[in-house]
Amino acid sequence: MTPVSATLDRTEDRTGLPTLAVVGATGAVGTVMLTLLSTRENVWGEIRLIASERSAGKRLKVRGEEVEVVAISAEAFDGVDVAMFDVPDEVSLHWAPIAASKGAVVVDNSGAFRMDPEVPLVVPEVNAEAARNRPKGIISNPNCTTLSMIVAMGALHHRYELEQLIVASYQAASGAGQEGIDALYDQLMKVAGNRELGTTPGDVRRVIGNALGPFPAPLAMNVVPWAGSLKEDGWSSEELKVRNESRKILNLPNLKVSATCVRVPVITTHSLSVHARFGREVGVEEAREVLRDAPGVLVFDNPAEAEFPTPADVVGTDPTWVGRIRKSLDDPQALELFVCGDNLRKGAALNTAQIAEVVAKEFTAAK
Repeated sequence: MTPVSATLDRTEDRTGLPTLAVVGATGAVGTVMLTLLSTRENVWGEIRLIASERSAGKRLKVRGEEVEVVAISAEAFDGVDVAMFDVPDEVSLHWAPIAASKGAVVVDNSGAFRMDPEVPLVVPEVNAEAARNRPKGIISNPNCTTLSMIVAMGALHHRYELEQLIVASYQAASGAGQEGIDALYDQLMKVAGNRELGTTPGDVRRVIGNALGPFPAPLAMNVVPWAGSLKEDGWSSEELKVRNESRKILNLPNLKVSATCVRVPVITTHSLSVHARFGREVGVEEAREVLRDAPGVLVFDNPAEAEFPTPADVVGTDPTWVGRIRKSLDDPQALELFVCGDNLRKGAALNTAQIAEVVAKEFTAAK
């Protein structure tokens, strides 16, 4: 294990700022990460880009400069203070401990360590303080579906004491990676212009054929009530992530959570319909004010003027957008609301960057 204190005595580069490594820099989320690093406050000295052997030698632009990608290896982490990982679980399982053994603080966007009791699961707007307790030198980033709602839920929990979540998610194709994006675009091309599709059983399936990509059914002109892998008693892995990660982030091990995850024909941005029950009665106007004041939340809620979040409006933005805020008709202690969040930005790259910035402040303070 790498103790916390050991991560704060590294040799910084000539700028006096910590060195950052971006692992998986050539992937979909890595590309978003480089954009964020080029537009957010510059808290980094050297930025090192790391990817698989086949991507080594590529040159990518970050902060206005071209940086050559290096192949992942133990030596690639020499002198690195913080390493942001956006790679598959099995790659993180192997390489994140190696990076940590080199003294880097790892911020991991995979699912490899999320439920490890010795790895904090962090959303800076909700539980930034948890990032300081990292006995393995690793901090985990939550799943994009959880992240699309938890910033809003954290603010409401702080005021009203959350007791239960009943959630239906509407998840974009990009949540299944580049393969999901490509599959949806290909399917849309196949069905485009055919005004008779969707009128008889199986007609969409016949046109799309076996080109399902990572989805168990056609996604174009359809919704698929499944995301993730099959777990015990018919639950999907995505549904259990919403439950288990919400409990860990909010430090509510007995929080009642039920989720149904649905894939929809949207490229990027997850949406969720949320029924949230609290420990005391909730006033809608007060709840709106709580959400308006919450960092990372944008309230967009005026149905009379057709103002409510949709993925087409939210994509490419950073906040969790919240609308359709209503008091439950049958429970004075419950709220109904609809949230949207870009699953490649706050749902992945942005939250990772924010965690890394929290850690960067530790290096600055230790100077």
